[in-house]
Parts: sequence; C-alpha cells; structure tokens
Amino acid sequence: MTSLKTTIDANLLANVKGFLDHEEGMALNAIALKAARMGACLEIGSYCGKSTIYLGTACRELNGILFSVDHHRGSEEQQPGEEYFDPSLVDPRALEINTLPFFRQTIDAAGLSETVVPLVTASKTAAQAWQTPLSLVFIDGGHSFEAASTDYAVWSPHILPGGYLLIHDIFEDPKEGGQAPYRVYQLALSSGRFDPLPRVKTLGILQRL
Repeated sequence: MTSLKTTIDANLLANVKGFLDHEEGMALNAIALKAARMGACLEIGSYCGKSTIYLGTACRELNGILFSVDHHRGSEEQQPGEEYFDPSLVDPRALEINTLPFFRQTIDAAGLSETVVPLVTASKTAAQAWQTPLSLVFIDGGHSFEAASTDYAVWSPHILPGGYLLIHDIFEDPKEGGQAPYRVYQLALSSGRFDPLPRVKTLGILQRL
C-alpha cells in the first residue's frame, strides 16, 4: 500500500485553521486509504478543511470520493462569546460565522476539487434522503450530545460491513474535554455492530462488523 505521508503539503496544513492533531490526521489518512477501496467516505464537520486534506488525499489516491458535510456557520462552541470563537471567520456582511470560503480555498489549494463533494447543510438534513453506502464516517461536527448522537444515529446505518466509524475528541476525563463524543463512542460499542480498534490520541476508531 502506497504511503501518502510525502504527498500531504505540510505548509498548507500549517496554514489551515483547525483543531486536528497531526498524528490523528495521519491516522485518518491511513484508514481512508483502506476504506476508499470499498466505497465513498464521508466527514461531518469540515470547518476550514484540515481533516479534509488528510481524508481527501487518500480518497484521491484511489480515485474515490469524500463527501464533506458542514453548514459552515460554526458549531456551538465557535459562536461569539464561546471558547473557540474566531472573529476572523465572521462574514462582515452577514455578521455571522462563515467558514465556507476558507474551506473552498483549502480544497482548491490541496488539489481536491475533483475529489471532495461539499454538502453545505446540517448533517441531519443531508442524511434524510441518503442512499449511498459509505466505507468511512468521521464524526467531528457539533460537540453537544444532541448533535454528536444525531450524527451517529443518522449516518452509522450507512456504513458498509468492514467499513469504519471514526469519532474525534474522545475524553474519558471531564477535566480534559467534553463528554459527548465519548458517550457516542460508548453507544457505538454497546450497539454490537462495531469492533473497537486502537485509538490514536482522542480519535476513536471502530470497524463495522
């Protein structure tokens, strides 16, 4: 299997806003290299496109497709007054968060415009009429339990046998981070439909039975 480590632009990654650790990103890349051989991949919560680079580069290597779902208006913790608010992402005309221009700039700079299919809407809305089987689902959208559990509920049924469910920002200790992704990870484990694989930092990795 060809390694993509040398094909990911480190300078581009360094200049894309986002919260994904590089080791976690390379794990996404490695898993997507396996998954994209089976079918399309999908990420929830693309933000400015950092995770999209890791996943999309692997999909491009195999002539695959990455669907990227995000309404691009920022999650709960990215709104004004919240911990992860970034004023540089505010659209001066609409006076609200708009990460779509930054996301499109990223996928163009990474050469992924023919690989990544942006779905600019809420995750639940995109899933309503979804019929395409998926080899990989990466959940990294809203971090409230309602948002994360909804993402799991509406997208996990579309994962092919042998495919992967990836959940970011898993913290067992509440002092280290929010608990919603960890609770959703536990839900997936208790469903009996997934086997856990070794985690990479805060990235939970499960494989569909």
